[in-house]
Amino acid sequence: MSPVTGEAAFREFATARTPALMRTAFLLTRDHQLAEDLVQTALFKAVKAWERIERNPEGYVRRILYTESVSWRRRRRLKEALGEDQDVSASSEVDVDLQVSLERALGLLTARQRAVLVLRYYEDLTEVATAQTLGIAPGTVKSLHRQALQRLRTRAPHLGELIGAGHD
Repeated sequence: MSPVTGEAAFREFATARTPALMRTAFLLTRDHQLAEDLVQTALFKAVKAWERIERNPEGYVRRILYTESVSWRRRRRLKEALGEDQDVSASSEVDVDLQVSLERALGLLTARQRAVLVLRYYEDLTEVATAQTLGIAPGTVKSLHRQALQRLRTRAPHLGELIGAGHD
């Protein structure tokens, strides 16, 4: 395959999938600017590996989104622990009560718990597909899922209708 064809295929993929990737990245980061950075990072890494992933780039790019969001979160926690400044901006575009509640609730979760819920409910992936995307065992997905829902039930009871009374 010629480089022009590969470049064209990547551009087509990026153009078509960026809106969906942005939605997922926003749910993971809860910040529009960080979501944009996350998508750019994922697409940059994807273009470097395009020849290997061209047949199925979606899974590769989504895995980058999830793993990078966890890495970013860890680095931010390390900066906090070391007392370094961090830039955390709130979205000024959010004005719907439910969306604000959901964003705050997602903030109560660890990065891995949030990634599992986003993959399971927003991306509608199975436990096995979620495990493959995150590079963890299906049992870990089940455990993180259960922990995330329990944390939400305990710390965000006002979302009870959305997360169910006690069913995982």
